[in-house]
Amino acid sequence: MAVQKGNAGIIKVGGSNAVGEMKSYSFEHNSDTIESSAMGSTFKTYETGLTDFTASIDAYWDEDSAAQTAMTAGAEVSLIFFPEGEASGATRYTGTALVTSISTQASHDGLVEISFSVQGKSALVTSTP
Repeated sequence: MAVQKGNAGIIKVGGSNAVGEMKSYSFEHNSDTIESSAMGSTFKTYETGLTDFTASIDAYWDEDSAAQTAMTAGAEVSLIFFPEGEASGATRYTGTALVTSISTQASHDGLVEISFSVQGKSALVTSTP
């Protein structure tokens, strides 16, 4: 089994702009389930429903990052997630999302941090070019 280092991860916004100063991210690809049990069944059965994805991105605030400045609340953005970097044959996930929230925080003894949350608006497509 191959393992990947987390620090190789990249997220691009708009196809070409990597999120600057990114600290961490997560994305979740979900599928609804629809119960299809009939009268007289002794065990529940299910069918696959609709799918969607959500993601969150945590970074140090960087006003010079085109990707960070493109992600304003309510904006529609195209995203590419590269969990193992951009090398040839590396898996990537591509989708369009709406920016649902932005949170900025700072402390007297730390750096200014920013967090973005997004809700998928299209299918999340997996590829390994």
